[in-house]
Amino acid sequence: MLIISFSKLNKLNLFASYLLHFFEMKKYFFALLFLGLLLSCSKDTPRNNNPYLPNYSFSVAINTNLPLYSGLNTPINPVFINEPNAGISGIIAMKISDTDYRAWEASCPNQYPSSCSTMAIDQGTNAKCSCENFSYSLFTGTGNANYTMKAYRVEIQGNILRIYN
Repeated sequence: MLIISFSKLNKLNLFASYLLHFFEMKKYFFALLFLGLLLSCSKDTPRNNNPYLPNYSFSVAINTNLPLYSGLNTPINPVFINEPNAGISGIIAMKISDTDYRAWEASCPNQYPSSCSTMAIDQGTNAKCSCENFSYSLFTGTGNANYTMKAYRVEIQGNILRIYN
């Protein structure tokens, strides 16, 4: 026969009450955390949703063994890619490390594509708009204007870089 004293029973009841209260609070905490994360996610910020540059789908394969693109074998050596159907006005690509390449649209992100809106590589790691003289970092795509450079995806397949949107 099991004999439990009144004080032990009272302590057990108190412990069960605290445990139940803890799990109720935990449920509300996770519900509020999930709601906060859900509301804080937004992909349509003005810097990502650029009204000046259209979203064209493309895919271009760049062979880094070719002399024209051999600069992409050396880190921090940007190369202008002007292949047919490569972006809007071309692509500026740069090797950061053996596993990291960056590719950007060569059109100035703060105006509609025009004859003067194609950016040029300036000072090695920057791209410069010839229309407004805005300068952008080829590491981050940020510059001294409202919109950042349009980034493209890069897939490394040996000596071939697949750049696509």
